[in-house]
Amino acid sequence: MLATKSITEEILDLKRRRNAILLAHHYQEPEIQELADVVGDSLELARKARQFEGEVIAFCGVWFMAETAKILNPERIVVVPDPEAGCSLVDCCPAEHLRAYRRRHPDHVIVSYINTSAEVKAESDILCTSRNAVDVVNSIPPEKTILFVPDRNLGLYVKHKTGRDNLKIWQGSCVVHATFSARRLAAAKERFPNALVAAHPESPQETLRQADFIGSTSAIIRWCVEHPGKEFIIVTESGVNFSLQRLAPDKKFHFVQNEQCNCSECPYMKKNSLEKLRDCLEKLEPRVELPEEIMKRALVPLERMLAVTTRK
Repeated sequence: MLATKSITEEILDLKRRRNAILLAHHYQEPEIQELADVVGDSLELARKARQFEGEVIAFCGVWFMAETAKILNPERIVVVPDPEAGCSLVDCCPAEHLRAYRRRHPDHVIVSYINTSAEVKAESDILCTSRNAVDVVNSIPPEKTILFVPDRNLGLYVKHKTGRDNLKIWQGSCVVHATFSARRLAAAKERFPNALVAAHPESPQETLRQADFIGSTSAIIRWCVEHPGKEFIIVTESGVNFSLQRLAPDKKFHFVQNEQCNCSECPYMKKNSLEKLRDCLEKLEPRVELPEEIMKRALVPLERMLAVTTRK
């Protein structure tokens, strides 16, 4: 009797047959990160998608990330495990609203966080990630008025770091990071008095004021691994614990719970599973399809962002 393949073996076999690459965000479940060819934040995954030479990209993250991969690889097949893996930041910035703003303020520079739809990217002048947002804004002439879209907390952080008084901020927020309250962090610091705090800039300003380090997901991981400290409080999605434990098994990591679910998890990121990953590689569905005109227009601000990052 032939042994039944495990789901992991099925996925790896399908990956070989499809000439596919598996990209996974740090917020994915550990079993998905273990199988991925690349685990990273939005900037790292955008770069890897740009360099890919195979036929299929299986993007284990949320939908806007897979759209970004498709914009960078219009001729390749891009699939996602679950089409309902969305993003609250995408939802709070409809493209028609941004187009209306552009009509009212044609001279303003629109800087859009990568956590936006392909349509919003197409309406933007340049994109950014949480890692390079300060550099992107600093690359814009100081006399220009900027609209930062859509995360208000990241926008406030960038405004503080750059000193740009002419930076206007869209009033969107991340359903996870926006609810990491200063009260919850203060309680964690009281419970773990020897721990250092690393926080994502999508968190509220009063929470960030208590942090020893502020940075993107990958920057948080790198800082915690390289820092001589042995105990840390992490203010971001708990999926990063996989990389933290793998890279620094001798250190302790505590996660602040948010106000909505008493957890540190993104409900959208957790929609993906090994079963759904296997099925999307087998069926090549759900597939990301975008109008050619949108992809061409969205590629321009995306390339501008990557160029600014390359110069650093």
